[in-house]
Amino acid sequence: MPLYRQRVAAGQIRPDPAQMAAVEKLQLLHMRLKNYNPSRGAKVSLGWLGFGRKAAKRDKPLTGLYLYGGVGRGKSMLMDLFFETAPIGRKRRVHFHAFMQEVHVGIHIARESGIRDPIQPVADEVSEGAVLLCFDEVQVTDITDAMILGRLFEALFERHVVVVATSNRHPDDLYKNGLNRDLFMPFINMLKERVDIHELDSQQDYRQDREEAGERVYFSPLGNAADKAMDAAWKAVSGGSEHPLTLSVHGRRVEIPRAAEEAGRASFAELCEKPLGPADFLAVAEAFDTFFLDRVPILSRAKNNEAKRFVTLIDALYEAKVRLYMSAAAEPERLYLEGEGAFEFQRTASRLAEMSSADWTRNDPSEH
Repeated sequence: MPLYRQRVAAGQIRPDPAQMAAVEKLQLLHMRLKNYNPSRGAKVSLGWLGFGRKAAKRDKPLTGLYLYGGVGRGKSMLMDLFFETAPIGRKRRVHFHAFMQEVHVGIHIARESGIRDPIQPVADEVSEGAVLLCFDEVQVTDITDAMILGRLFEALFERHVVVVATSNRHPDDLYKNGLNRDLFMPFINMLKERVDIHELDSQQDYRQDREEAGERVYFSPLGNAADKAMDAAWKAVSGGSEHPLTLSVHGRRVEIPRAAEEAGRASFAELCEKPLGPADFLAVAEAFDTFFLDRVPILSRAKNNEAKRFVTLIDALYEAKVRLYMSAAAEPERLYLEGEGAFEFQRTASRLAEMSSADWTRNDPSEH
């Protein structure tokens, strides 16, 4: 992708041979998408750059790319660059967890309408909205998702939707040790047959580099200096590419104003001053492995409900081992000195201090 090379030349991205190999895969797909007509599908060669003497025997429908590899290797950044320049009008980039939440809502609505096979209208709606679907951080931990995915993706492929996905896991390791996993195997086999599988086998964990460098993650007091520090850290994590993200939780919408590279960013007011509950904050923790929380104020009796939501949010991020960047009016132990729950807040202050340490990183996904 020319955009990737431009950013390397400008010093915004460090040259990485493994990333370059993935870029070539994405560039190939980019070229195949030109003049793509989903109403008739497309027969294209899967040979190197679409050429080769045996290409005619290897023609398959254009279905997409599955890019997997370790955390911090740049998968989401590359997909964002691809999505930004993809030569197609109807396209959508969405976190996989948020997408599946929307699918569950769609299935529920279809069933309430008496439709016998709710997958079909859901697939119709998805394909009408996007010819190109870019999924970030594919992982399957829920048996309900596992049972839906095979039929859903088969329906999407029948409608000639092109799928690009990132994941920390090879398809063979999705839903590993999950309940009734044998029923999930047809989806894995279909994915391996229909989508180009590529490992981003970089030895470099760029996030770990930043963390080991002693990067600060907690900024206090509030003010121009804290805002600038948060912005600089966000730019380093996001690579300068971001988008809004909506998480659907039991029919509710949780708006994350800024998301990029498996990271999210919102202010205290945007999360803790809204009527959100534990399920919403669990969804936030599940959706990201790095989160930026801006402008946490001093808490008091007057902000009792907001304080409770803040504690619940921090607990969810802590349990999920999410890397937290935060700007606040005071150090953790001075954020909540009086009011209901002030004593119990000592645990939250302790967790915030622990999360500010340089070795606070997300656990292996297999542990979730």
